[in-house]
Amino acid sequence: MPKSSTTERMKRLELISARLKSDEALTVTGLSDELGVSSRTLSRDIQVLRDQGLPIEADRGRGGGVRLHSSWGIGRVNFSYSEAIDLLVSLAVAEQMKSPFFMAELAPIRRKLLASFSPRLKNDISDIKSRIRVGEAASHMVLSAFSAPGPPVVEELHQAFVTRHLLEISYRSIEGRVTRRTIEPHYLLLHSPVWYVLAFDQLRGAIRTFRCDRIEAAAMLEARFTVIGIDQFDATLKNLDVIRP
Repeated sequence: MPKSSTTERMKRLELISARLKSDEALTVTGLSDELGVSSRTLSRDIQVLRDQGLPIEADRGRGGGVRLHSSWGIGRVNFSYSEAIDLLVSLAVAEQMKSPFFMAELAPIRRKLLASFSPRLKNDISDIKSRIRVGEAASHMVLSAFSAPGPPVVEELHQAFVTRHLLEISYRSIEGRVTRRTIEPHYLLLHSPVWYVLAFDQLRGAIRTFRCDRIEAAAMLEARFTVIGIDQFDATLKNLDVIRP
């Protein structure tokens, strides 16, 4: 095929793809007339686009409709690293809630998401579901002083929690005093809508519980930790609403 013909065809393929993605009602006749080619040429072009992975549906006959399958973009959804981490945490929460509202099977979605991580990271984050706990709704006392944590704090916390890295935080106590802590975020606990971090506090040298909305700043560190058993937090979990780390 001459170079000019090849260039023309590439431009035509790009135009066909763009027209299909516009979701306009198209027919084989109308599209071939618009492009100035025969319906046979258009059919060959459509097959090339199909071979490239574009799920094109066409009705039989010269005047038949042509369109993209309704799910054409699903397989091409891309997430950033932080978005994938946030989604993993959200899926783990949904699975732990065991609510009849979540009727879809979430495990295959989680497996597909895990497959996008490196082998080392997959090993690190494979137990994320077991490290999230969902309790009763927060008490009125807790809600009276609650405000949602900022997105930068949530992002750093999620990444440190999932990948088992130490987290440096600025934490505001119930009295309003702010201290800097280095913590090991072992578990997350939801008393809706309030999140808690069950952690080992290196400043105190002991297990502590931190309310996420009182974390004013957070930064993940390079050092890592080994997750300890949830039984180490039994005393903390019994009377969570009155614990003030």
